[in-house]
Amino acid sequence: MRKISINLILILSLNISAQEILPLKKRAEVINEIQYDRLTNLLPNIMKKNNIDMWVIMTREYNEDPVIKTMLPPTWLNARRRTILVFSINEKTGKFKSVAITRYPFGKNIPSIWVKEEQPDQLKALSDYIQKENPKKIGINISKYESLSDGLSKNAYDELYKSLSKKFQNRLVSAEKLSIAWIETRTSLEMKVFSKLVEISNNIIREAFSSKVITPGITTTDDVVWWMREKVIEMGIKTWFHPTVDIQRKDGSDLYAFGGKSKFDIIQPGDIIHCDFGISYLTLNTDCQQLAYVLKPDEKTPPKFLVNALIEGNQVQDIFTNNFVEGATGNQILSKSLKESINKGYRPQIYTHPLGLFGHSAGTAFGMWDSQNGVPHSGEHPLKKNTAYAIELNTTVFIPEWDKDIRIMLEVPGFFGEDGFRYINGRQTEFILVGSKPRYLE
Repeated sequence: MRKISINLILILSLNISAQEILPLKKRAEVINEIQYDRLTNLLPNIMKKNNIDMWVIMTREYNEDPVIKTMLPPTWLNARRRTILVFSINEKTGKFKSVAITRYPFGKNIPSIWVKEEQPDQLKALSDYIQKENPKKIGINISKYESLSDGLSKNAYDELYKSLSKKFQNRLVSAEKLSIAWIETRTSLEMKVFSKLVEISNNIIREAFSSKVITPGITTTDDVVWWMREKVIEMGIKTWFHPTVDIQRKDGSDLYAFGGKSKFDIIQPGDIIHCDFGISYLTLNTDCQQLAYVLKPDEKTPPKFLVNALIEGNQVQDIFTNNFVEGATGNQILSKSLKESINKGYRPQIYTHPLGLFGHSAGTAFGMWDSQNGVPHSGEHPLKKNTAYAIELNTTVFIPEWDKDIRIMLEVPGFFGEDGFRYINGRQTEFILVGSKPRYLE
């Protein structure tokens, strides 16, 4: 087994701040090592657990299967021509093999075994390889429910099916559970990287919610949104969705719906500012929502009633994450958490999703903002260890001083592993203060 390179260990040991993004060549080295670790150490185990001894992934350039996107070498921005990957475990020896039946090697980690000059028909080469390996179950990416597991196109399926003998046609099965396990499972190496991503995301939010960016009475929420977009471009990274920034205040505003009312406002002293923001970097994604308070000229701290409202949001988080139990479904955990929160007098909504190789990733879902009674299929997926989530929720709090409700909206990357649940880089327990240095992470 190839050891993780000393170079990668040194890279990951750096205290990378928001201003210390790795150059592209270094990123490629990190990504190659992460992918090697996942393909060599993770994939054979989850194939065995899901009772699939061969996994065939077929895709075409610019129409990539979502799963193959998680495997693309850092020098491949897209699949090339028709790309076919085959992962197999020999029943007798237990040996795991990963091969590409492509015109080119699939980066450094997966060699190509197809010689076009000897066998011009790519699908015949695939069929011959399958016959040689003689798998009992051939997993393919078709799924009725999970979009990330449904990447095999109709044409590709037809071509694959026609290329196989009846014996192997009958051995084709959905690889839905396998592909979800591939996407949802985080390795220890990835978690070292994930911590860096969350730190970078938090640093960008802190800078966005500061006097460097916001001048009360002049700066709009939309100005902050586009500053965030420009910031990540300047740093050489990406956002995986367009950020949002919105306001709640004493006068002249109502609770913002999740879609609908305009969020374009001029930021004023006394406002609560909320953002939804995430980045993509080193194969992983973050998804964060945080709150700031714009100090009035005579204030050094936020009003006590807002401090208490944030405490309520943290308490709902605690109720929810304390219910994380391996094997329980997302719907079970959602129902239990909502009931406990309501019994304590809170008014919560929980809509937490898997996080990692995708922003809205595959795995256990815990409600949606408009589905508080549970989510079909993904909500029935059992919670598994070594998985990451955007702990996304809110609680509505009545503020007598404002004579209105406000919504404390929070979203924090978290990890569920052998030692239970933890936040990857702490969580927000204090408002970021526009006009003062923030100190908000546990």
